[in-house]
Amino acid sequence: MTLIRQVLRGADGVLGRRALERLRQQDAALVLLYHRVAPEHDPTYPPLPPAVFERHCAFVRDAFEVIRLGELADRLRHGRSLKGCCVMTFDDGYRSIREIALPWLVRFGYPAVMFVPTDFVGGSSSFDGDEPEEAICDWAELRDLQRWGVSIQSHAASHRPFSKLDPVEQEREVVGSKAVLEAELGAAVAVLAYPYGDPGADPEDVADDGRQRPLLVVGGDDDGQPGEAGSGRRGTVVGRRHEAVV
Repeated sequence: MTLIRQVLRGADGVLGRRALERLRQQDAALVLLYHRVAPEHDPTYPPLPPAVFERHCAFVRDAFEVIRLGELADRLRHGRSLKGCCVMTFDDGYRSIREIALPWLVRFGYPAVMFVPTDFVGGSSSFDGDEPEEAICDWAELRDLQRWGVSIQSHAASHRPFSKLDPVEQEREVVGSKAVLEAELGAAVAVLAYPYGDPGADPEDVADDGRQRPLLVVGGDDDGQPGEAGSGRRGTVVGRRHEAVV
């Protein structure tokens, strides 16, 4: 069991407290990755139950300072400490996040980040053929999430693994998704979360295991001015997220 899982699973017990103390000694931020938060049970792709997400929120409140992803990148750029920092992220843009997770984020006063594959806005998660489809937020719903403090960032366009794309397609995925999001939402898009944690031809950026996902800065910051158009492949990996499914 990883240190992160020990913390989340044992938040109220001795194991969780010990793991938390070990985590606090590290100059590293806790970056949590969520997908679906929903009550229904699907044995092939179980969502995180709302009650468990609520417990995560309460535990994080008592142990960490939840910061924006832009602040995390700024701390890394300037060599500032990351101790005690947490960033909450959500992949794929599921509508259930707006309907179920957002009220808890608002109640706890947490900023968050949602990574959205732009080809599927207003549609469903048909990109995961072996998993049950779920509705993806439309543009109006994404704007509503923004108003409540959720930064909308890129999960590329087509949600394909970058290792399956040639350099021209990779460029199109990064630049195209950034342009669409900025045009529709009127806010800077500075960070890409690779679909499936697959960065393609950058082996040094490959996640350490299947449950960690690298993030890439593609220019600008997530709450400032849009970055200049150009290839995000020359960006900087700002962190690895730990899947918060326990």
